[in-house]
Amino acid sequence: MAHPAGIGAVTPDGWAYQRSPMIVYWELTNACGLACRHCRATAMPDAAPGELTTAEAIALLDDITGFGDPAAGEALPHLVMTGGDPLRRPDLAELIAEAQARGIGVSLAPAVTPLLSREKLFWMKDIGIQAISLSLDGSDSGAHDGVRMVPGTFDATLEALDIAAEAGLPVQVNTLVTAATAADLPAIHDLLSAHTLQQWSLFFLISIGRGTELTELSPGEAERVLIWAQQVGRSSAFRVKTTEAMHYRRLGAAALLRAGKSKEDVEAHPMSRAFGIRDGNGIVFVSNTGDVTPSGFLPLTVGNVKDSSLVSLYRDDPVLRSLRDPDQFKGRCGACEYHDWCGGSRARAYAWTGDPLESDPLCPYVPKGSL
Repeated sequence: MAHPAGIGAVTPDGWAYQRSPMIVYWELTNACGLACRHCRATAMPDAAPGELTTAEAIALLDDITGFGDPAAGEALPHLVMTGGDPLRRPDLAELIAEAQARGIGVSLAPAVTPLLSREKLFWMKDIGIQAISLSLDGSDSGAHDGVRMVPGTFDATLEALDIAAEAGLPVQVNTLVTAATAADLPAIHDLLSAHTLQQWSLFFLISIGRGTELTELSPGEAERVLIWAQQVGRSSAFRVKTTEAMHYRRLGAAALLRAGKSKEDVEAHPMSRAFGIRDGNGIVFVSNTGDVTPSGFLPLTVGNVKDSSLVSLYRDDPVLRSLRDPDQFKGRCGACEYHDWCGGSRARAYAWTGDPLESDPLCPYVPKGSL
């Protein structure tokens, strides 16, 4: 089952993932005022030694322009500045301006702390930030603040969501999915339905960083959550997507095929924009110290931007090239007829087995090719 997002091909949006990621996630700093129980970055109150300097950061932006030429109709990757808390980076405004001057669109993933004020949210809109993400991990303060470890964060998050809507700033809300939070998802959805947001992303736990203290769903439980999310997403006022649960796409594609749609119809469906995007394929991650990994959840370093080109690493590193070739996947993911569209979580495969090409242990599907 070939799909245009496969290696060497071009997606319906014109992206050739073997040449350029759609999104570069850049961890500007690991400094943060929160102490979230699942933090991938194991963020701390102060920045870690070795953080990219302003000059090194601007050099990275120059390098990113090598992914394409907007003047020739070649889009550059979108840059998501994350952390830690990017608002803790003193040169944030300068880096945003430098990125935009190079034709690179920027979104932010700020932490909900006193730094995320009303004035700061309107400032983000005024300077051209394209979107922000906020995290909501419970339907009440007890549940959410219990994850974020700072009292008052729940109320502050909802306030920030409403202020962003007032400012006209698009928001993606991220919700952690674990064995402890899954039952609360319908209530979180109902809560969000009373607010304005562009997208709700369900972040299925990867046991790295502080996340090793929490418990992932079983494959059967995860499948039930994903089926529920597919159903809810059909009538929701905002788009529902997943992170590190790529088999959400398998369920969506399978439903269309059962309804009599052709492979071409499935590939033309709006959800196909996400097809093929996974760790190292369509996304790449740069840490606060410049280390390059396939994603923030797959801590397999392939180089550092202080001494290597991000463009060259993304295009030529053997690990990243293998992640973009589903024919190299092993086990059920290798045999799966949906592997071009889904591909499974390479991060979870690595976390569980030490091999990013192994099967995603969260997916219970038994492929036809493995029977």
